[in-house]
Amino acid sequence: MKKDTLIATTGRNPEFTHGSVNTPVYHTSTVTFDTVKDMKRAIAKRHQGVPYYGRRGNPTTFALEQAMCDLEGADGCYLYPSGLAAITGAILSFIKAGDHILIADGVYEPTRGLADKVLLRMGVEVSYFDPLIGAGIADLIRDNTRIVFVESPCSLTMEIIDIPAITKAAHARDVLVMMDNTWGTPLHFKPFDHGVDFSIHAATKYIVGHSDAMLGTVSTRKDYCEQLFNMSYQLGYCAAPDDAYLALRGIRTLKLRLKQHEENALTVARWLKDRPEVAEVRHPAFETCPGHEIFKRDFTGGNGLFSMILKGGSEAAVTAFLENLHHFKMGFSWGGYESLILPYYGIAKNRSATGWRAPGPLIRLHIGLEDPQDLITDLAQGLAAFNDVT
Repeated sequence: MKKDTLIATTGRNPEFTHGSVNTPVYHTSTVTFDTVKDMKRAIAKRHQGVPYYGRRGNPTTFALEQAMCDLEGADGCYLYPSGLAAITGAILSFIKAGDHILIADGVYEPTRGLADKVLLRMGVEVSYFDPLIGAGIADLIRDNTRIVFVESPCSLTMEIIDIPAITKAAHARDVLVMMDNTWGTPLHFKPFDHGVDFSIHAATKYIVGHSDAMLGTVSTRKDYCEQLFNMSYQLGYCAAPDDAYLALRGIRTLKLRLKQHEENALTVARWLKDRPEVAEVRHPAFETCPGHEIFKRDFTGGNGLFSMILKGGSEAAVTAFLENLHHFKMGFSWGGYESLILPYYGIAKNRSATGWRAPGPLIRLHIGLEDPQDLITDLAQGLAAFNDVT
């Protein structure tokens, strides 16, 4: 089946849809049975799309799990109420006191918070590594290393990680590799083709695509499904059927939206690159972005998220820039149809394996589906205010 056809048809099994084009929203807690045989069958097939209890899933959530498996080439998928919950559920399902975990130094800040504030309290050793380490990660793997956790590109600084090199080194020592693939999406990066064992998404972002649902997913290989599903169930994780429905809806237009986000972002990024206030644009498609060659080799496309580093500017100047924008709003997310912007001043404090030196603040931008020329005009207006204060 070709990719476009798969996007349009996945998760629409007749057992889920009952003739509707879209899988209905099933609001389910208790599932009842008329016979002991039916109940035993449901228990035995609780991970195979048979309703058993609401927290185990229903046809709406089963449909999304199937869609994610189809799109990523996975054997199983579990849903969570947020992207961070998905990261937490995946890690806690496969780690215990006394284990060691390696985490890329540029990961999503709440992932680092999970490691430093939760895993350490549980007696798990945590080490951070340079995202550009590649095969050199073999030197950091210990006898008690259980997981290598990666995110590519990195959340703010956008380094591209050599995933095949990481997975080869990890698997040589029987270490699992988990990847936050939210930026790559199921369409532009295929984790399982590159050796990853767990692909994690904040489906809140591009999969839902409309800034109206909180959702996370973890897809994995057959060998790990049972443990992931059972441990996540014991931890109490489940996803709302309304949000699963919105994710299924988002999948239908994911390719089209990503194409427009990518095109708009490149237009804006190229304009910013030539601005006198900008020291560097961190966009994976630019040759100056760390790991660009790996991006060209492993990814099939981009999206609307990138960063820029200013040459300087006080906090007051950056505030003037942000508060004189009309289309760009400040917001702690991305992946919706709207453009967003956020300043970051303290990146160095969230680095331990690698330093961070920059001439000025880092600004993260998400380029939405507005006309890029309107966005450029908006940014020019904001930078004029920035210069007035500087």
